[in-house]
Amino acid sequence: MIAQAGVKISGIGTAELTIEGTGSKPLHFQEVEIIPDRIEAGTYLCAGAITHSEITLHKVNHGHIRASIDKLEAMGCTFDLAKDSVTIYPAKILKPVNLITMEYPGFPTDMQAQFMALAVTAQGESLIEERLFENRFMHVSELNRLGADIWLKGSTAAVKGVATLNGADVMATDLRASSALVLAGLVAKGTTNVRRIYHLDRGYDDLEGKLSKLGANITRKKEV
Repeated sequence: MIAQAGVKISGIGTAELTIEGTGSKPLHFQEVEIIPDRIEAGTYLCAGAITHSEITLHKVNHGHIRASIDKLEAMGCTFDLAKDSVTIYPAKILKPVNLITMEYPGFPTDMQAQFMALAVTAQGESLIEERLFENRFMHVSELNRLGADIWLKGSTAAVKGVATLNGADVMATDLRASSALVLAGLVAKGTTNVRRIYHLDRGYDDLEGKLSKLGANITRKKEV
């Protein structure tokens, strides 16, 4: 973007950039389009998979969400990829999945919690290894509160699929944990109250509104 505005920059795409100053000459920025949010897109794909719903996402970059699509395909889902849209056709019965978080283009750590919620509803045992961040499994205890069967050993979580989740009061500990609890709440019996959703607003624009348009029974309430 800066190069298009008139700054001489060499080494783009390498580990070292050389930038030549403009001597305070004004820059002329061109219109740019921000790339789609791959984590938000992946979260909605997980929403389709966990609720066994066909969902189409528009304005997505397939390459950016390839890791999430690959794992969802391993769980039995299929996809229709158009130029800038993707449609998920969910599996009737979700298969377990093994995943390891890695730097891009590997499986993103910011999709780990959402896939854990998905694995809770799969038939079989999934293994999830977190290699990028410590203390990234704080959502495990909250998912277990809903009836999940997850145990931890170091940086690995073993997730045994369960037939039923039951609504409960749960606490969001971070941004992605928030969305994982919402996903689990979509399929839990009864009402699930997710508290401390200010985390959620850091990464999702009107999540409850978009899910409502898809048919979810979800509302935002103030703490009392």
